[in-house]
Amino acid sequence: MLDCSSSMGLDGKISQLNFAIREAIPEMRRVADDNPKASLLVRALTFSTGADWHVEQPTEIDDFSWSDLQANGVTDLGKAFDLIADQLKIPPMPERALPPVLALISDGQPTDDWKSGLKRLNETPWGKKAVRVSIGIGQDANVGVLKEFLGNPELEPLDANNPAALAKAIRWASTVAVQVASQGRDTGSTKEYAAPIPAAADADDDIW
Repeated sequence: MLDCSSSMGLDGKISQLNFAIREAIPEMRRVADDNPKASLLVRALTFSTGADWHVEQPTEIDDFSWSDLQANGVTDLGKAFDLIADQLKIPPMPERALPPVLALISDGQPTDDWKSGLKRLNETPWGKKAVRVSIGIGQDANVGVLKEFLGNPELEPLDANNPAALAKAIRWASTVAVQVASQGRDTGSTKEYAAPIPAAADADDDIW
């Protein structure tokens, strides 16, 4: 779930997000190769003014490619939760599967009724079992919202205040969280892994 609101267009955040996702795809393929008994399918959803599927169909990671996002509009996170909740019911999800990984990336404050959307998500059978990761981009990210999405007081959002930290956080979300899910663990299990301290800014890195 990717924030594409207008604020993501500032200071190169949306271009760095696109770059970081492209860089993470080979890492995800490596994780999939290391877990041949599990099939890794990827989808992507964007939210700004409303929410839409950027990659609607569950796609095998070997066939997955990335089309760059653009930034515009407000931050309708609740609508993103609603779309995800619709997909985590049974059906369309099967009764038996490995837990899905839900990754939320945002740089700001929701502008709609996000709590109702999150409640719907949390009440779905697979929403309850999902491995969850959240990444806050920049100092204006609402850490409280990102933490509430995680649904576990022992988990913290990853903090990305510069391009290097964003790339590191997305690599972590794309590997460790997927590894946890491929072993059939639930959302609480990511606490067994220490979330990385975001990479220090390089001399030429912007601070968001």
